[in-house]
Amino acid sequence: MLCAHLEVKTFLTAVALLVAGVCRVTAADGAPPDPAREFRGAWVATVANIDWPSSSHLSTDEQKRELTGIIDSAYRLRLNALIFQVRPACDALYDSPFEPWSEWLTGKQGKTPGYDPLAFAVEQAHKRGLELHAWFNPFRASHPKSTSSVAANHVTKQHPEWTRRYGKYLWLDPGVPAVRDYTLRVILDVVRRYDVDGVHLDDYFYPYPEAEGEFPDRSDPERRRENINTFVRELYRQVKAAKPWVKVGISPSGIWRSGMPRGVSGTGSYDALFADSRKWLASGWLDYFAPQLYWRIRDEDHSYAVLLNWWAGQNRLHRHLWPGVFTSKVDEGWPAKEILDQLNLTHEVPGVQGNIHFSMKPLLENRDGIADKLRRDEYVEPALVPASPWLSGKFPSPPRLTVRPRGAERFVVTWQTTGAERAWLWYVQVRYARGEWTTYILPGTQAGCSVNDDGRHPADRVAVRAVDRFGNTSVPAVAELRAR
Repeated sequence: MLCAHLEVKTFLTAVALLVAGVCRVTAADGAPPDPAREFRGAWVATVANIDWPSSSHLSTDEQKRELTGIIDSAYRLRLNALIFQVRPACDALYDSPFEPWSEWLTGKQGKTPGYDPLAFAVEQAHKRGLELHAWFNPFRASHPKSTSSVAANHVTKQHPEWTRRYGKYLWLDPGVPAVRDYTLRVILDVVRRYDVDGVHLDDYFYPYPEAEGEFPDRSDPERRRENINTFVRELYRQVKAAKPWVKVGISPSGIWRSGMPRGVSGTGSYDALFADSRKWLASGWLDYFAPQLYWRIRDEDHSYAVLLNWWAGQNRLHRHLWPGVFTSKVDEGWPAKEILDQLNLTHEVPGVQGNIHFSMKPLLENRDGIADKLRRDEYVEPALVPASPWLSGKFPSPPRLTVRPRGAERFVVTWQTTGAERAWLWYVQVRYARGEWTTYILPGTQAGCSVNDDGRHPADRVAVRAVDRFGNTSVPAVAELRAR
């Protein structure tokens, strides 16, 4: 089978599509199998040039080639989402009306890279059927690896009264209402102007404790926690008011409090960062929850398995639970097998449907063969991002199919939307003579594909489902493939 874009220009070669799309499932009754569902994400960290760009001295074309290479690699690995860091420290990897261009792009804060990286990333990801989530650090205002002078329009110069120095960093004080309002305004600007699929926050709210003592804000712990609760609650409300399909995700420390569950010890978000992450999950102030479970399965003090099961037990509203895994540890003390075992454990826990890798770099480098092993053993078939039924219970209409023979064993299958809304993705399945189905996930801009035999058996049936921005799928439209 070959699903290729019917337009004159195509973003991928036929070989790339074939490699990424192989999925053979047998359905005894002749009906197409239900769509596979799993969140397969990876963080793309830009701070200190961790993942991209590899240097702050690349040309515009070099940056674009690198970013396209990352997105292509994610596609070939059968990931379905990238979490792209766009605001490391009150700076921007997009054309912001509020904050200066990030120094990680050009070496100098405030200097334009000559294009809009976020717009480019969204476009390239969507061409490949991948989600692109915009990752913000809400209150960090400087980074110790920074070498650039601070731009005149940086918030620390515009509002020094909002700024607190703690350790090697500058922070905006979350206890100042104007700070929370400013950060929300920055994030909502991106939601409104860019076609992102998610808004993502990591584990930094109040800073991790330093030896010098308390964060210099004169607030007690309860007040700090309420400051963050207010921010998270308001972020969710405002994002949903602007674009209900944009998912809100948070990736806090994997430990909520030391001793919870029994036997777990370590720095917890509740006491150290004043981030009551369990409350956010219980209150439904997010769409996906990605605790950073950055420990080995057999770790006695903070086992991946123990924490995974504990968090699953806290998820009473059945929001998405997609734990972060520390893939960057591969070849730095961990074998690739540790990550594979963690993904297998994830599959076994009810209510958990996916993981996020930190970060893309070890996957790009294929450390200890991790990318090859994921593609061969874990991400064998393409998968849709799990649907979010609390956001929408409406299902798209099935498409209308047209089949045109092109020779003895080749067909061109085209489809048209029958509902009011354009499809976000198409979930295409082709059956071969022995009952095996092959799956392809295609972007919603694609209007058809070419189908032929798989080298062993002729294709005899095709099924196509429309997928909307909430992840809901239509019933399949099915057509028989018969040669003239």
